[in-house]
Amino acid sequence: MAVALVPLAAAGALALWPDAGEAQSAGGSDPHRALFPICAGPVRVTCVVDGDTLWFEGTKIRIADIDTPEVSQPACPRERELGERATARLRELLNAGSFALVTPADGRTRDRYGRELRLVTRRGQSLGSVLVREGLAARWGGPRIAWCGV
Repeated sequence: MAVALVPLAAAGALALWPDAGEAQSAGGSDPHRALFPICAGPVRVTCVVDGDTLWFEGTKIRIADIDTPEVSQPACPRERELGERATARLRELLNAGSFALVTPADGRTRDRYGRELRLVTRRGQSLGSVLVREGLAARWGGPRIAWCGV
């Protein structure tokens, strides 16, 4: 039964992006494609850390346009649950097709922790914006969300 669920999940993810499964032509705007597991263990090459951080080809990247709930040190159980959902969703979006890593318009390239800052886009649309629309992220620089509620 689990085998049947994998193709359905993949089909659902691809439905978000028309023709996401098609290869980009040479010089296309979405040059990257990879399989992203959830990060585990000390060696990280290409994997998802949480809803706004990933490793790609040995480089740690912080998604520049969003902030997601914490999974490593959440303030409450609700924040942990939302953070886990954001992590799983980012993984699903990344695995759904090719993508681009874009320097933010404000020119920031690194955060205070030394992570590369990039927008992750598919066909010009921010994957971070998908997480914001689904309530799993807040727009970076916008009002802080109290993930634990009132």
